[in-house]
Amino acid sequence: MAQEDVFKKLVAHCKEYGYVFPSSEIYDGLSAVYDYGQYGVELKNNIKKYWWDSMVLLNENIVGIDSAIFMHPTIWKASGHVDAFNDPLIDNKDSKKRYRADVLIEEHIAKFEDKISKEVEKARERFGDAFDENKFRATNQRVLANQQKIDEINARYSKAMNATDLNELRQIILDNEIVCPISGTRNWTEVRQFNLMFATEMGSTSEGASKVYLRPETAQGIFVNFLNVQKTGRMKIPFGIAQIGKAFRNEIVARQFIFRMREFEQMEMQFFVQPGTELDWFRHWKGVRMRWHTALGYGDDNYRFHDHTKLAHYANAATDIEFRFPFGFKEVEGIHSRTDFDLKQHQNYSGKKMQYFDPEKGESYIPYVIETSIGVDRMFLHIVSAALREEELKKEDGTSDTRTVMRLPSFLAPVKLAVMPLIKKDGLPEIAEKIVHDLRFDFNCQYDDKDSIGRRYRRQDAIGTPYCITIDHQTLDDSSVTIRYRDSMEQERVKISQLKDIIAEKVSIASLLKKL
Repeated sequence: MAQEDVFKKLVAHCKEYGYVFPSSEIYDGLSAVYDYGQYGVELKNNIKKYWWDSMVLLNENIVGIDSAIFMHPTIWKASGHVDAFNDPLIDNKDSKKRYRADVLIEEHIAKFEDKISKEVEKARERFGDAFDENKFRATNQRVLANQQKIDEINARYSKAMNATDLNELRQIILDNEIVCPISGTRNWTEVRQFNLMFATEMGSTSEGASKVYLRPETAQGIFVNFLNVQKTGRMKIPFGIAQIGKAFRNEIVARQFIFRMREFEQMEMQFFVQPGTELDWFRHWKGVRMRWHTALGYGDDNYRFHDHTKLAHYANAATDIEFRFPFGFKEVEGIHSRTDFDLKQHQNYSGKKMQYFDPEKGESYIPYVIETSIGVDRMFLHIVSAALREEELKKEDGTSDTRTVMRLPSFLAPVKLAVMPLIKKDGLPEIAEKIVHDLRFDFNCQYDDKDSIGRRYRRQDAIGTPYCITIDHQTLDDSSVTIRYRDSMEQERVKISQLKDIIAEKVSIASLLKKL
C-alpha cells in the first residue's frame, strides 16, 4: 500500500475510534488545529507520564515546574524570537500554494537518501549475511553518485541558512528543478521571512493594553526561573528543570495531520552544566533519549540521529532523533547544546545576575545548557503510526480474514482491559459489572456487552485494548474467566481473584522505566 494511503487510513482511524478529531468540525474546522478524543487524551496523558517519570522520578537532580503561557514581552526580545523567529516562505504562482523553502530543499535531499536506502536494501537481500553495508556504501557507484548530490546541496543549503541568504535558497530550488507538489511547475516567487509568533494584547482597555505573545516554546519559562528553582531547591550543578506545556506558532505551512500544528504541547528539559563540559553532557543525553524511544519496542532501525548542518544562533551542537513515519523519517525530538546564550541574554536584558556560585570552585559563572525537547503531539503520532496494523488472519477452513489492531504498549494503552459478559443474561452482566467496579480503582476498564463476542474483540483491537476479560457460564461454577491477549489473540483461564495481580504486572510503567 502506498505511504499516502497508509497515512490516510491512520487519520481516518484516529477519528473513527475516538483518538483525534478536527477542531470545531461542525463549523467546518480550523486549519491545523485538532482536538483529542476520549481515547486520544488517555494515550496523551500516558505518554506524558512516561516522559515525566523518566525525567523527574528517575533523576535526583531533575525537578519540574509549570510556567505561565503569558510572559513579559521583553523575554521574547532577549531570546531572539521577536527578531529572528522566522520561516523562509516561498509561493508557487500557479498553484497559489505556500511552502517553507527549507522544507522543500530538505525533502529534495531526502529523495536521494531514499534512493541510497533502496540500493542498500536490494544489496542486503542479494548478499544476505555476507553483506557489508559500509563497504557497499563506499564503493557502489549509484550510492556514491547520490551521496555526492546530497553533499553538494547540503553545502549550499547550510551556507545559505547560516547566512540567512534568501536569494540563494531560491536559487537552490531553481537549480535543482524542485517543483510544486500541486502544480508540478517551477514558477516560484522570491523567498521572504515570516515571524511565527502569535501576538495579542493584555490590559483592561484598548488604550492601556500592552502587546504580549503566546509563547512559541516552553524553554524560556525554565530559563527565567533558573535562580528561583536553584535557590529554593538547593540544586547543585549539574541539574535539570523539566516542563510540559502548551506552545503556539503561527505555522503557515501546517500539514501532515498533528505532525505540525499551530497549538501544540512540548515536553522539555533544560540541563544546566559547568562550561566546558557541555559536549560531554550533550553526548550523554543523546544516548539517554534514544534509549527512551527504543524501549517502546518499535524497532531500533526505525530511529536515527540527524545532526544539524545549520546550527541555531544559540547552539554549538544539535541533533534530532528521527522516527520512520509513513511519510518518511521525521523529527520527534531535538537535543541541543544551547551554550550560555539564554541565561546571558536574560541577564543582559533584565539587569539581574543569572549566575551560579560553585562552592567547589569558589567562583560564579553562567551555566551552559543541554536541552532535550520533544513534541507530545509528534510523539503521539509516532506511537499510533507505529502501532496501527492491518493483519491477515488464517481461518481453520482455509479462508482468511483481516483485523485492524493498535499494538500499543500496554502501559500506554488508553483502556487497559475490557470486561465482557458472553451474553446479557443468567447473571453474567452482574459479575462483569462487579469486576469493572473492583478494578477501576487501579486500571482504566471498559464494560462492553454490545454485539457478538468476536465483534467486540475486533472493536477492542482497533482501540488498542491489550486485554479482554470474558465472563461465561463456567464463571458461575468456578469463578474463573477467560483473559484474551490482543497481540497474540491467545486465551487462558484464570481466577477472578488473580486478575488484579496479572493485569498490574503487565501494564506497570515501572517495567518500562527499568529498561532505561
